[in-house]
Amino acid sequence: MNYIVLDLEWNQSNEGKGQEVSDIPFEIIEIGAVKLDKDKNKIGEFNQLIQPCVYHEMHHITKKLIHIKMEELEHGKPFTDVLLDFLNWCGQDYIFCTWGPLDLCELQRNMRHYHLEPLSDGPLKFLDIQKLFSIAFEDRKSRRTLEFAVDFLSIEKDIPFHRAYSDAYYTAKIFKCIQDPEVEKNHSYDVFVLPKSKKEEIKVVFPDYTKYISRVFSDKKEALTDREVMSTRCYLCRRNLKKVIRWFTTNGKHYYAISFCECHGFLKTKIRLKKAEDDKIYVVKTSKFITEAQMKELTDKKCRSRMQGSKMVMH
Repeated sequence: MNYIVLDLEWNQSNEGKGQEVSDIPFEIIEIGAVKLDKDKNKIGEFNQLIQPCVYHEMHHITKKLIHIKMEELEHGKPFTDVLLDFLNWCGQDYIFCTWGPLDLCELQRNMRHYHLEPLSDGPLKFLDIQKLFSIAFEDRKSRRTLEFAVDFLSIEKDIPFHRAYSDAYYTAKIFKCIQDPEVEKNHSYDVFVLPKSKKEEIKVVFPDYTKYISRVFSDKKEALTDREVMSTRCYLCRRNLKKVIRWFTTNGKHYYAISFCECHGFLKTKIRLKKAEDDKIYVVKTSKFITEAQMKELTDKKCRSRMQGSKMVMH
């Protein structure tokens, strides 16, 4: 399997949301990528400007950041031609790698605008190198800029930043510095296409937590009465657990519960309600084992939410 390290540059309306095209708020103007083999050695590169069809004036911030003139883009190729060339260049057996979680979603949004099929028929597995950098070298939570990571790893800055190919080039260099194979197991999912049924829902166990991505629900009430959504299960011994802190929320979007496993200890489960299309809802649920001190912190959080008059959800 190869790695396709991808980066995109995009443009947007210079007149604010009132003038943007709703189904393509960010128009891709450049695709850059580096292909790595299974040992993370570079075996190919892709770099192509895209002729704009939606926004014909460069956004003022984009102009300062990436130093591309609209005149240059007019000599680019149409998006559809570039996209088909890119996918053909990718080959058959590969996984996408990006710096941060946004590129694959915006790529597929542009594809849909041009009536092209999405990259997959459900959530798309990929590697977020920004996240993997934090896991490998920092605190697992921070999300650094690309240039910070390049400096941290003392990677030579031999080409400018803020162009699609150059940012893909540096992302590939950072990825090659991550030597622990356990880190790479922490893959991500792009959810431009959500699970279509209960059978297709994502349930994956990572080295120190588990993630569940639900199908689409008609509304919040339906989501929060679904048995799978509201369950708290030990992902090591697979047993349903008794809750020691029942479900509560501090903001109506994030819900927490703590359960206890006799074999493995306290399990914190977090539900995030996210908007799907047509005002529908899907759920991302994560579970991980925590210490007694961390349990106390969550207990205090629940007490504070009560005092602030937040609504409780019991299950």
